[in-house]
Amino acid sequence: MSGMTLILFAIALSALSGLLPWLLPLPERARQVSTTVLLSAGSLLGLAGIAFSLGETTNTYVSLPWFLPSGAFLADLDGLSAAFLAPVFAIGALGSVYGLGYWKASAHPGNWRRLGLSWGILVAAMALVLVARDAVLFLVAWELMALASWLAATVESDNPEVRRAGWVYLVATHVGTLFLFAMFAFWRSATGSFTLEAAPGLGAAAAGTLFALSLVGFGMKAGLVPLHFWLPGAHANAPSHVSALMSGVMIKLGIYGIFRMSSLLPRPELWYGWTLLGFGALSALAGISWSIAGRDLKRVLAYSSVENMGIIAMGGGLALLGRASGRVDLTLLGMGGALLHVWNHGLFKSLLFLDAGAVIHASGTRNIDRMGALARTMPVSALLFGLGCVAISALPPLNGFVGEWLMYLGFWRSVQGGVVALPAVGAGAAVLAIVGAIALAGFVRVFGTVFLGTARTEPVEGIDRKDPCATMLLPMIALAAACLAIGLLPAPFVGLAGAAAAAWAAMPSEAGSLSALAPTLPLTLAAVVLLALALAIGLLLWRRVGRARLGEARRSAGRRGEARRSAGRRGASVPGGPAAAVPTWDCGYAAPTARMQYTASSFAEFPARSLSVLLHFRREARLPKGALPGPSSFSREAPDPVLDLALRPLFAFASRQLGRAKILQQGQTQMYLAYVLAVTVVLLVWGAGIP
Repeated sequence: MSGMTLILFAIALSALSGLLPWLLPLPERARQVSTTVLLSAGSLLGLAGIAFSLGETTNTYVSLPWFLPSGAFLADLDGLSAAFLAPVFAIGALGSVYGLGYWKASAHPGNWRRLGLSWGILVAAMALVLVARDAVLFLVAWELMALASWLAATVESDNPEVRRAGWVYLVATHVGTLFLFAMFAFWRSATGSFTLEAAPGLGAAAAGTLFALSLVGFGMKAGLVPLHFWLPGAHANAPSHVSALMSGVMIKLGIYGIFRMSSLLPRPELWYGWTLLGFGALSALAGISWSIAGRDLKRVLAYSSVENMGIIAMGGGLALLGRASGRVDLTLLGMGGALLHVWNHGLFKSLLFLDAGAVIHASGTRNIDRMGALARTMPVSALLFGLGCVAISALPPLNGFVGEWLMYLGFWRSVQGGVVALPAVGAGAAVLAIVGAIALAGFVRVFGTVFLGTARTEPVEGIDRKDPCATMLLPMIALAAACLAIGLLPAPFVGLAGAAAAAWAAMPSEAGSLSALAPTLPLTLAAVVLLALALAIGLLLWRRVGRARLGEARRSAGRRGEARRSAGRRGASVPGGPAAAVPTWDCGYAAPTARMQYTASSFAEFPARSLSVLLHFRREARLPKGALPGPSSFSREAPDPVLDLALRPLFAFASRQLGRAKILQQGQTQMYLAYVLAVTVVLLVWGAGIP
């Protein structure tokens, strides 16, 4: 049995995983466990199929009988597909296990079946998109993916905010699909076939049109700015493990589509690379700017995904520039870095979303200004979230640094002499550095506000602020371990990314290798040293904290003993608690409260002001007035510039104007049929080319 056959069986098993348990005469919890077992089995089968396929020397092309009048069921796996397919199966299985504790059937009796069914179809559809080699099959799988993700994201459809976010996502994803219909129709016209195989004979104008259509159609799914407007709301309002699958895996299929289409076109022109590089830089800068101004924990992570999609697009733009200019080094470093960041982002962003689900469940809110001190009661979650923050900030020794390091090398090499030098491309290194600095500041504020300090609100009744159950923790630990493994031992992953990059560029093996361009031994040594240093500092701090607590306990016991002895001499009674103590210097606050802490908004004040070009704040203030002022308040939020400041007002205006066109609203069936007939005649005349 070939590896491709295993992958197809894995797709079928994943699709059926949410349906088969409905037919079994089992209790609800057993059915939910059965769904996860089937999905996990399908994912393991798919991962095994990937491993077998990459080791096969014969053709892995599979053709099966097809029931539609056009197109064909053609499937294949190459290095580019495998690079995106592995996260689909891995994170799909881990997220399903996480859902056993996060979305229990007993707590969600009305919708857990819908979520299980849509989850399995979503994993299967994403995998089918990645192996499809026919445009019609690709579009069928793409639409299944869109509908399944919409069903999963809107599982709590009784919530109006969820419905609004789901509606925006449904409209946006189908607008993108319309561009894909146009792209594949143009592909059929230009090549004479729906088969997705290299077309070296395409003219420059046709190839440019196809690339532009793919950039818009797939860019909508990837969340590239300004096509990102659906992403923050959909990811913020979906269940956390659905957010992890959508953000960690699904949106990257938009990136895959751009990369796949560019690999089928003839040698690209320079403007392909400049365009993708520009969209990537804009998305990276805007996404992290909007992230650092947010207060909703999941929206912060969602906007960070916009940033990371921009970073991946920057790598793809660098690779296209390398192909267009004949620079093998830029091609391998750009695409290799982009593909490695695809894996890395899938790992650390899924970790952060799963951890955010545990945090939100424990605190009862998504507003990070209302959290705090969770590290005291959720130490494991705090540690894992901290690792995710280090990884997403592209700091060694975690994996986020490795992919961006490859891109840095590519941007730096672009300014060097040689056959073709592209000095302007070197500005990409500056963009990455700026984005990395803002990301570091943003996630320091998130971690500090959520896990450190003092609790800003009282615990929600009936909810314990403690680490989640094992079924939620184990997937998070596995993701964190993978982040650490790639950071410590990047060599095999760089090799795999380089092989996939060479396959994308149809590059012969003797042209060069990514491992030769980017030796990873220094990274491993530096990562080991940094990890040892971090462990040593952590152990030192742990011992100091332990000694401080022991000393405080002894001093408190001594004060109580002295107070009892003094009270005994006076014949007075002493309560059992410790003696009150007021510090010598209290900055004017003898009795500080949790509200006197810095908030996430105050932490972000300086960087937010520095990024005012990309941010627009809405402020609501109730200032104190009079000699005896009443309660005062101040709040600030940054609406999405595209959705909230452009699209919503535009559609509201259009709705008001169309509402005035009452002459068209006759309320008579005959008139509406006449409208349909008139439009049909116009389309037929236009399609037939009649003047």
